[in-house]
Order: sequence, then C-alpha cells, then structure tokens
Amino acid sequence: MAGAAIAAAPAQSAVVLSSTPGAAVYPGSGFDNPLVFDFETSTPRWNRSIFTTTVETRARPLGSTGGFISVGPADGTPGVFDLTGLGPINAVSLLWGSIDVYNTLEVLGAGGVVLATIEGSNVWDPANGNQTEANTNRIVRLDFTNGFQSQVTALRFSAYGNAFEVDNIAIAAVPEPATWAMMIGGFGMIGAAARRVRKVRAVYA
Repeated sequence: MAGAAIAAAPAQSAVVLSSTPGAAVYPGSGFDNPLVFDFETSTPRWNRSIFTTTVETRARPLGSTGGFISVGPADGTPGVFDLTGLGPINAVSLLWGSIDVYNTLEVLGAGGVVLATIEGSNVWDPANGNQTEANTNRIVRLDFTNGFQSQVTALRFSAYGNAFEVDNIAIAAVPEPATWAMMIGGFGMIGAAARRVRKVRAVYA
C-alpha cells in the first residue's frame, strides 16, 4: 500500500502511513535494531490487559504468537501505549489485526494533544475485520517528519466495536548525536582505508 500523509497538526508537519500485508509468520518490523514490544510479558508502557487467546470478541493478529493487546467494549477502550523517555522517534511499526472501520489509532503529543488520527479504513479498504486475510492483518508503519520525531509521546488505541488487536510494536529511534558522530567517523575511516587500498593497488599494478 502506498504511503499516505495523515492529517496532522501543525499543518506543516506529517505522519506518513504505509502498510504491507501480514503473513502467517510475522516477518519483523523492517527497522535496523528496533526496540520491540512483543507483549510476551507485561510492560508498564501499556495501561490495559495483555491477551493470549482468540475468543469470540477478539482474535490474535495473523502472524502473531504469544501475547497481544486488544481494546473494545469487551476489553476496555481506549488503551494507551506510552512512548515517553524513548528519545526522538523516527518511526513506529505494529501488527494491526483484523482491521475494522471502528478501529482508531491516535498519535499523541505532550499533554495528550492528538497529533494524528488513523482510522481502520485509512489502512485498508474494505476494513471488514477479516481475521485470516493478509490485507486486513497488516504491518503498519508510521514515519514521523518535520519535527514530529521529538513530539510523539504515546499511541492511543480505541474501538467502539469488538475489537482492535495489535502486536509487535517496534520503535525506530533517532540516533543520538554521539551515535551520529561515531557513524560519520566510521564512514571517514572506511573512506580513508579505501583510498589507502587504491594507492597500494596502484603501486603494485
């Protein structure tokens, strides 16, 4: 699914949504060295229950194993996943199960200000809640640009029907300045080594 800019405030900022179909085996977030919350154990970052079984009112996302989270009339809604203290964030991905029109994901900033709102039908249309189709069990990615990296503080999940199920929230953080310096220094050393190799080759050619 092509990326789309989601309405956000301020207007010049953006949250870019993209997604790919799920699979029977979760293939991972696609990030380099992400921080992953797989809900195999409880975490204080999530303020509601973790579930391990499919029942009438909730279904494990396609590709999910072990624990997952769910919100709705039967499980309680909304639920908030806290992102504070993780530093500036480049992107977030998650496994969104059985996408329904009544699923809503909000990106929150300081004080609970809503920075962006993503409905189930923004992710896939028709958002009909199919529990076994790859297109309605998608790996959803949110990329933050134009200053949103340092504004995002939480994700809020809500559903007025049963249910909104999620697993494997992965965080791609913005590298710290020291990390950038190390990376740039590393690139410089690689370049210098490559130049030395070329010189040696030129001598012995």
